Amino acid sequence: MPSQLAQRIVNLSPYVFAGLEKRIAELAAAGKDIIRLDVGSPDQPPAPHIIEALYQSAQDPTHHGYPGYSGIPSLRKAMTDYYLRRFGVELDARTEVLPLIGSKEGIFNLNLAYVEPGDIVLVPDPGYPTYTAGAQLAGGEVCRVPLDEANGWLPDFDAIPQETCRRAKILWLNYPNNPTTATASLEFFARAVAFARKYSIVLAHDNPYCDVCFDGYVAPSLLQVPGAKDVAVEFNSLSKAYNMGGWRIGMVYGNPDVIAALGRLKTNIDSGVFRAIQDASVQALTGDQEWISERNDVYARRRDMVLDALPAAGMSAQTPRGTIYIWARIPASRGATRAITSGEFCDQLLVTAGVSITPGPAFGKQGEGYVRFSLGQKTERIAQAMERLKHFQVA
Repeated sequence: MPSQLAQRIVNLSPYVFAGLEKRIAELAAAGKDIIRLDVGSPDQPPAPHIIEALYQSAQDPTHHGYPGYSGIPSLRKAMTDYYLRRFGVELDARTEVLPLIGSKEGIFNLNLAYVEPGDIVLVPDPGYPTYTAGAQLAGGEVCRVPLDEANGWLPDFDAIPQETCRRAKILWLNYPNNPTTATASLEFFARAVAFARKYSIVLAHDNPYCDVCFDGYVAPSLLQVPGAKDVAVEFNSLSKAYNMGGWRIGMVYGNPDVIAALGRLKTNIDSGVFRAIQDASVQALTGDQEWISERNDVYARRRDMVLDALPAAGMSAQTPRGTIYIWARIPASRGATRAITSGEFCDQLLVTAGVSITPGPAFGKQGEGYVRFSLGQKTERIAQAMERLKHFQVA
């Protein structure tokens, strides 16, 4: 009989989408047509020149060995050149950037590098579940920092108890935000940098949606704040910006000590990113960028389709300026003695209408009363889902 599981795994909650996939598979096997608007995965492929670069590199017989731990020099240079071009932020390609096997890997591993049992990690609620899971696996204590709509889904640093701040090792931020779609200004980021400096906290900003923006909005980088590199790192990814979700390629920028710690950890965990993916990523970051705005126009049209359909279902949402999501309030149940929960709403919509969306509490307690729609589905399927939503009635 296998040995008893480690307590860290016993305490680790299953990833929300893993359980949902099993439920959807069961319904599909029973003949139900399910339209998935839950997982935030781009449905469109990368631009042809990126795929061609992958193909050409894979043809080289010397590109199939272990690729090294820190990325090829041309990739690190392409990554830092991108930040200079996009944000005006100068970075040392040797010490202030590190390629990752997707940003999720680096987000998780940052906790292993800095958090010990008894340390606190400040996690936004609602927020990306990996912030919490990484802290828990490292043995840290999660302090959920509430975000609410009245404050623009931004944390109130003054509301965090000082004793909590003194024990904190990492503060997580994410703007444009998943799941709320909120955005943040450089003035807010400057306050976050000052907060992190005051309490000697590693400030970690997750910025994968900075190039998925609409209506003329241009998302900033936290590293644009003067002195940010003294306390901060910023995670980014090619998954959303370049439709390379399944390729698993991301990066972290900023404080060289934090970068070095992550690099040391990675030498003991993985063997780097496949060389062909690195070469294709160079092409993504340095090649034609015009197609990105055309891709964003597709997302914007889908966004508007969802927003237009919500009132008929008794729902409402603010218009996102970025991300591939809609964060919507659920309607009240008819004639009920209590309000329907987000989970109940999603379950009813899935079973009766065949539309899968994500309940807000999957991202934290503050998500109750909300649901998240993903725009990463074919436009015609989103149109079908919205027709189903319009005719759906809460039990």
